[in-house]
Amino acid sequence: MPLFPRRLTFLCCVGLLLASPLQAAPAAPAATSAATPLPAPRVLQIRGLAIGAGLPKIIVPITAHDAEQALAQAQRIAASPDADLAEWRIDLMDGATDAAALAALGPRVAQALHGKPLLLTFRTKAEGGAVAIDDAAYGALYARLLDARFADLLDVEMVRDPAVLRQLVEHAHRQGVYVVMSSHDFHATPPVAEMVARLQRQQALGADVLKIAVMPRDPGDVLHLLDATWQLRQRSGQPLLTMAMGPLGAVSRLSGGTFGQSLTFGMLGSASAPGQIDAARLRQALDALHAAAPAQ
Repeated sequence: MPLFPRRLTFLCCVGLLLASPLQAAPAAPAATSAATPLPAPRVLQIRGLAIGAGLPKIIVPITAHDAEQALAQAQRIAASPDADLAEWRIDLMDGATDAAALAALGPRVAQALHGKPLLLTFRTKAEGGAVAIDDAAYGALYARLLDARFADLLDVEMVRDPAVLRQLVEHAHRQGVYVVMSSHDFHATPPVAEMVARLQRQQALGADVLKIAVMPRDPGDVLHLLDATWQLRQRSGQPLLTMAMGPLGAVSRLSGGTFGQSLTFGMLGSASAPGQIDAARLRQALDALHAAAPAQ
């Protein structure tokens, strides 16, 4: 179903929100007609954090190159009221494929977060990350780190070999780890139907959180990303992590909850992807936006 005109009008107003001081939003007018009921959301309860309920939760990346930096960034995330959970980008670490060293450091990073959930991510070069790695090595590295039992969520790229995907999803679930399955396009925005199909494929593969990140070339591409998010939300209650990257796509990180997004990325210091917004500003904007247009 295409985006409703009222949603497009709402989206166009977001720029004004960012350009002016945030104020308490007026009460929303009463609906004039009953909307089609949405599928009940699937809520992931992780260390007291309810992903899929209420406002989108803010993920802040750990972009460290060594153990000292990783622990310091984890402590900063733990102390921030604007960070709900951390993503550890292990592909950015020196020795990113040293499974033994990462398995030893992982519990220390998790402990430094003081109870905030940890998303473990090895972003391969093919998907915009720092290190090229084949499917077998990717699967073996993740298997070793899953057995170290320090992560709460695991990012798995949907472009990996289907057998590796299946093994990792099953292994993660045996360890009580939720799977964020991801798809990235750093060059363009696919058609809406293609984005919806990727998200549905992730769900069919057993993902707990469905993720797609695309690069918009114009504002219409941002609308297409939000349209795909809304279309999937109308069909599924699965938590969604969707975004248009770069400065042009920043609005999608702010307003995505209105279209069904459950998670978004902010930063404390260094960004892990183009277009990320400071976590404190992101929190302030989310609170104001969703007071007027509650998350779906």
